[in-house]
Amino acid sequence: MKVLERHEHRFRMRVECQDDLWYLAKLCLENRFFGMLGARRDQTTGGQEGERAKSAERKKAWIKLKIEHAEFQTFGENLRVHGIIEEAPFDKGLHHTHLVETGDEFELESEGGFLLHDIDLVEQSVSSSGRTNVAILVVEHDDINLYEVTGRGMREMTSWSMRGGGKYHGLKQLDSIHLAFFNKAAKECNELIDSSIPVVLCGPGHAREKIAGLLHHETKRLVATSIGGRAAANEVLSKNLGGDLLKEHAIVTETALLEEAWTRMATGGAVTYGKESLLACLDSGNIETLLITADLLREDDDWVRFVDALDDIGAKFVQCSSDHDAGQQLIGMGGAVALLRYKVE
Repeated sequence: MKVLERHEHRFRMRVECQDDLWYLAKLCLENRFFGMLGARRDQTTGGQEGERAKSAERKKAWIKLKIEHAEFQTFGENLRVHGIIEEAPFDKGLHHTHLVETGDEFELESEGGFLLHDIDLVEQSVSSSGRTNVAILVVEHDDINLYEVTGRGMREMTSWSMRGGGKYHGLKQLDSIHLAFFNKAAKECNELIDSSIPVVLCGPGHAREKIAGLLHHETKRLVATSIGGRAAANEVLSKNLGGDLLKEHAIVTETALLEEAWTRMATGGAVTYGKESLLACLDSGNIETLLITADLLREDDDWVRFVDALDDIGAKFVQCSSDHDAGQQLIGMGGAVALLRYKVE
């Protein structure tokens, strides 16, 4: 996102890329104000024109809403902001929906000012804006899975498989079947993913090397993983096997920290979860890093106060997305875990 104007209670910004919509969805909370250019029919221009009905003209105007709620689908191309018209040339007090897309300029206003975790998200959106998405292609001899990775999420786009029954016809025919399989997958991958998008090819074994030369993408990175399927894509993220292609994506930082938390849990290390235990560790100054879902921070004021108190003990917090596997695991743990400075009994 690009910040055009910044005031204590108001931001004027521009959506620079699709990833910015995720950040904006978290900032568009109920009773805040959202304004941008929008189109709406002016009913005062309708009526009768002789014997024919004249339809109302659709006019563009700056429309400021008092937000009721926002709707955003991960990997979607737009954000819907619903609310009551607060300021506009006409139709004040009526419902309206803004459709926000890449390139749109808007103003977001909060009467009480923006909180620490809101400012944190704005700053993240500015620093990460414009980073390209990355494709992860997990290649095995008989299975290929294609994933799209944004700064805040991962989704499976498609998969190819040659598993199944059939009569064995010898190694020579099997090689030709494999070649046809890789050719088909590569052709469809070239059609699905623009050549400018970097691709990380991974998986156990050497099958990824066979398909690499068939892909037309400008940037390709081949890495080995200990396993195949979706778990391989998660391994690329948690261990940052994509190197400079992924290292600045927030999803890599989140996944690595969450994997560290799960490892400590499995080995009885310095980690805790659950509100009561987290509060005790906050009181004793034992928290090093709090990992919390961005949604939880906006659903419960107790967590807002908790995060505000972290600065007093020199701790930091990371707002995690739930649009990837590690984020879903975090939800299963109550939405918040803390990496500690020392182990608690």
